[in-house]
Amino acid sequence: MRYNRHIILSEIGQVGQDKISKAKVLAIGAGGLGCPILQYLAAAGVGTLGIIDFDTVDLSNLQRQVLFGTASLGKNKALAAKERLADLNGDITINTYPEKLTHKNAITIFEQYDIIVDGSDNFETRYLVNDACIITNKPLVFGSIYKFEGQVSVFNYQNGPSYRCLFPSPPEPGAVPNCSEIGVLGVLPGIIGTMQANEVLKIILGLGKVLSGKLLCYNALTLQNHILKIQRSEEAIQSVLKDKANFNNKHIAPVNCTLEPDSVSIADIKLDENIQFVDVREAHEQPKVEGVSVIDIPLSVLEDEYINIDPSKKTYVFCQAGIRSQSAVEILQEIGVPNCFSIEEGASEIKNYINNH
Repeated sequence: MRYNRHIILSEIGQVGQDKISKAKVLAIGAGGLGCPILQYLAAAGVGTLGIIDFDTVDLSNLQRQVLFGTASLGKNKALAAKERLADLNGDITINTYPEKLTHKNAITIFEQYDIIVDGSDNFETRYLVNDACIITNKPLVFGSIYKFEGQVSVFNYQNGPSYRCLFPSPPEPGAVPNCSEIGVLGVLPGIIGTMQANEVLKIILGLGKVLSGKLLCYNALTLQNHILKIQRSEEAIQSVLKDKANFNNKHIAPVNCTLEPDSVSIADIKLDENIQFVDVREAHEQPKVEGVSVIDIPLSVLEDEYINIDPSKKTYVFCQAGIRSQSAVEILQEIGVPNCFSIEEGASEIKNYINNH
């Protein structure tokens, strides 16, 4: 009865539903895209769902991350998503990985699944996911969002093109802000994430035309969409395969931030009176970090108000996700403020760490 509306579809039937029940799908991230992806795949009866996400639920997530509610605040997203999905469908297996996706664990995790769905929001992770999919020969269902626009494609499917065939190399760090920096229409990840879930089911069932070799571009304000063709680049794919032996030894930045030489983790900072924190977010951004002395200077006025920073102390700069703080450190270094460091984590993680220490 649970899958009756699938089974009575002549194109699916019991045979098709059995395929769905035997499928194993891994979702990268349980955020704006990951929530609708997971919600619909769980409802559809995908037999095994994997969720990898080290982030915790923040109040600002609830505008679009529909698996979570106020009771989820502060919880790891992968674990909180499993709680909701287990209630939605208790007949499936849900594996959680409340950790960072890195070159060291990607291959081992990916090998356990049939299809990988990317719901990440930064370029470092997208390239990691793409390369791990090439090495493990797994199809990758890709989605991305930016303000009011979204993109969907399927990479590495039946000798089709990969993400690197479309974008051979990542942009400069901080060149493209994520939604925590620039904002996003709340329903957009729901639309794009549902499209990704649709592609997953098409792959499992062998139905329709999979978006391999095509990039669907969607505009939520005009409801217009267009499809760009993508050509497979043997050079891009072979460059990944040639470097397969070194894959596990590579380094990748944590999700939602960009690592630079002057970046540090909050866990490595000694919390004492000889340091100072500078918050370069705008006044309306939450959460506020308490428990330590914080100087509030929005990035837009940093060059005018940097004199409020004590040059005799070590200065640790943070923002919502670790991007603006990098720009702030560059500005302070050019001005001549010594001992400035960007904190890799965003405000929510910093607040949680300080509250627990």
